[in-house]
Order: sequence, then structure tokens, then C-alpha cells
Amino acid sequence: MNKAEKKFRLYAILVIFVLLTVLLAVINGVNFTMAADDADELTRMLSNRQDAFEHGESLPEDTAPQQKDRNFRMGPMGPDSPEMNASLRYFTVAFSEKGEKVETTAFRISAVTESEAQEWAAGLLKEKTGWTRGTYRYRVYKKGKVTYVTVIDQGRELLPSFRILIISAVGEILVLLIGWFVLLMIGRKIYAPIEEADRKQKNFIKNANKEFRLPLTVISGNTELTERRYGPDDQTRSTRRQLGKLNELVDKLGTIGIFNDDNMNPVAVPLSEYLSAALDSAENNFASRGLELKTDIAPDVMISADPEATNRMIDELIKNALEFALTFVSFTLKIDSGYVLLETKNDASLPEGPADQAFDRFTKLENAAEERTGLGLSYVKEIVQAHNGRTSASVSNGIFTLRITL
Repeated sequence: MNKAEKKFRLYAILVIFVLLTVLLAVINGVNFTMAADDADELTRMLSNRQDAFEHGESLPEDTAPQQKDRNFRMGPMGPDSPEMNASLRYFTVAFSEKGEKVETTAFRISAVTESEAQEWAAGLLKEKTGWTRGTYRYRVYKKGKVTYVTVIDQGRELLPSFRILIISAVGEILVLLIGWFVLLMIGRKIYAPIEEADRKQKNFIKNANKEFRLPLTVISGNTELTERRYGPDDQTRSTRRQLGKLNELVDKLGTIGIFNDDNMNPVAVPLSEYLSAALDSAENNFASRGLELKTDIAPDVMISADPEATNRMIDELIKNALEFALTFVSFTLKIDSGYVLLETKNDASLPEGPADQAFDRFTKLENAAEERTGLGLSYVKEIVQAHNGRTSASVSNGIFTLRITL
């Protein structure tokens, strides 16, 4: 299975995960919010008549409507249920202005003792309303100079909500697993046309290379014979320049492929040595163009990469710097936060802002020479991506910066 197909499956599963997570988060969030609202309604009722349940009375008509039609199969639910009197579990403790316990005005709960309830309520005096100990809802309110703390047990009422939460989590995991296996089965069919197109593209490029080589060789030979007989002139020099451009284009076309990362053979590559050697070889080229070369290469930087592709990447970076630089070029290689960072900078007459379009195939920036093919940096990007790296380019204050992170 190629890397592109793996990424497709990963991104598809990630999209499914995000959508399901958002949907289930909304459902469970609303569910628990409604449960909290019901609990707050009960504590509000108790704060209005904190002795109602204790003395066996029903709730007032405006807060607990009774069933008028006894034949109606479904009565009011939640806080409005007339059965709440028999099922509510709560306690209310009164405190003086100084925070001293006055009395326990109501106690209908078996999970704690009355003394534990009083200590519990004392710890909530500075609060207003909310959850305590997971499934208990409380309300703190004043009547005159007395402060009341009411705590109700909502564990039984919250049980369905927690069950829905668990079912949602298990269901999401099952959907992701099923989605992965479905993508595993259909992924090959989805990518079959793309792989076929890639195969045809590579065959076309391979045949095109052969077809182009012959006429280019003939033209080059004829040009050489002409120069031997009559000497070089403007026409033969122009022909050689165009031949050089065509040969470069043919060479680079052979490196283009949709899934060319499969051809990489990564080994331990001493990137510091590769880069230093390439820059030493190119030093005269920079000097001949009047460019100052600055280097800051950390020693012993190693990467797992294809050696040939790595050399080609460095070569393209040097060519790009020679093409765009005005007065100076700098190469920096270092380890940054556990990653290998290769950075090139040069001054250039380019507009400010991101310049990632420089990595697009057949794209040439504004100050590129006419004979450039627009394939060099695209090849760099493909090599970096094949090695799970990232590329970026930007222009700031007239400085073109290209970063490669591996």
C-alpha cells in the first residue's frame, strides 16, 4: 500500500472522528445540561418551600401540576412529576450569618448521615449552585438572615445520561473501526484509476525520454559539426543554449511521478557532509556571480533518506540560490526541537509574503530567468514529502527564505 493511499485513509477516518465527536459531544452536552436544569428546578422548588417534602405535602400547583386526566397514560415527567414527593432524595441545612449551623430543616437521604450532611453543607456555603461529588446538585440561598444549603441526589436521574455517554463512546469506536475496514476494502478500488494513470504517465515519460534523446543528440551533433566547419556564431550558441534547456527539461521530466516516493531507498545519510561537499564544489560558481556565500552547518547531522535523492535536492537548492540571489546566499543546517532544519536565505527582488507557489510544478517566480523550467523546487518538495518532511518559502524585507524540516 503506497503512502498516498495511507494518507487518504487516515484523513478520511480523521474526518469521521471529528464529525462524530462533535455530534456526540452536542448530544451528550445537551443531555447533561437538561439534567442539570431539571435538578436546578427541583432545588428552586425546595428553596421556595423547603419543608414541603419533609411534611409529606405535594408541591404547589404552580410548580408541580397534577394529572387532571387520570386515564392519560403518560403523566408529567422530570421535576413536574407528581411522584417526585416519593422519590426525591435530599437534605437542607440552615446556617446563621456567621456560618454557624442552626438546624437541619430537611433530611431525606440515606447515602450520608445527618452529621456528614451538615459538614458537607458547611463546605458549600460560599457557593451558589452546581454539582458536588459528581451526581449531587446543590443550591445555596438566603431567607432573611438565614442561609440554606440544599443538596439533592441526582444519581438515579443521571444514570441514563451516563449510559448514553458510554454508548456514544463505544459506538464511535465501532464506527471508526468499521469505517477503517470499509476504506481498507474500497481504498484499492478508489486508487486503482490513479495508479493506472501513474503507470501510464511513467511509461509515457520513459518513452518520451527515449524519443527526445535521439533528435537532441542529432541536433547537438549537427551543431558541433557546423561549429567545426564554420566556427561558432550567434546561431550555434543559441542552439546550444536551447539544447541545454531541453536536456535539463528531459532529465527533470524523468523524475516526476505521482507516487515516486515508492522508489526511495532510505539509509543513514550524513547530511552535514553532503551539504558541505556540495557547497565547497559550488563556491566558485557563487564567487563568479559576485555572491557572498554564508554557511552555518552543524556537524554530524544524520537523516534517514535516499542518498541520490538527497544529493539531487541539495543540487536544486544551490541552483535556485544561484538563480535568485542578488548579493548573498546563506545555508543553515541544525537540529531544532528534535527535527533537522535546513534553511536557505538570499536577497531577491520578489514581493513580500508567502512564496510556497515556488514549489509548484512549472511555476516560475517573477524574477526567474526565461530558460528556467520551474521544476527544480517542485522536485525538492517531492523528495522532502517522500521522506515525511515539510517545506515552506516566504519573502520578508527582501529576503527569500526556504525551509526544509525533516
